[in-house]
Amino acid sequence: MAHIELPEFEEMAPAIQEKARPILEKTGSLGEIFKLLAVDEKIYFATDGMIQKYLLDETLLSYDIKEAIALLVSKKNGCKMCVDVHKNIAKMLGLSEAKIEQILQGVDAMDVDAKEKALLNFCIKAAQKDNYKILKEEIDALKAMGWSDKEILEAVAIAGYFNYINTLSNVFGLGE
Repeated sequence: MAHIELPEFEEMAPAIQEKARPILEKTGSLGEIFKLLAVDEKIYFATDGMIQKYLLDETLLSYDIKEAIALLVSKKNGCKMCVDVHKNIAKMLGLSEAKIEQILQGVDAMDVDAKEKALLNFCIKAAQKDNYKILKEEIDALKAMGWSDKEILEAVAIAGYFNYINTLSNVFGLGE
């Protein structure tokens, strides 16, 4: 149970209801994170913009990599709700149970090439509190492996997004 009161559909701002209605009609319920964000319309729409642009839109990074970042960062941050949600999203995107379990065991357990492992390990490091210790040489190493500046920026933005959403979920006790 969340640590603050979460609004039900009828209590949400009309603009948020408009976004919620198709979800509610399709699934029959709204997740706790949706309800938490709906507490404040500005926060809801700022977050929705990040979701659309980082995760749902086709971008430079594959959906597999984006979901791996979501799962790895959320697991590292102890956000059970986000891990559970993104396990389901990964399945919907076609990732097998075995691939999802590999991701949850950590980058070293994953059956991906060294280039992808390097980016994922970098994202985990970028999501930590001591990310200010990351050196230019670490970014240069990713670039030497073939990652572009835009791909690295996108990956770090996704890692940062999950720090943000994991913080909201963990602080307000969602999924408990």
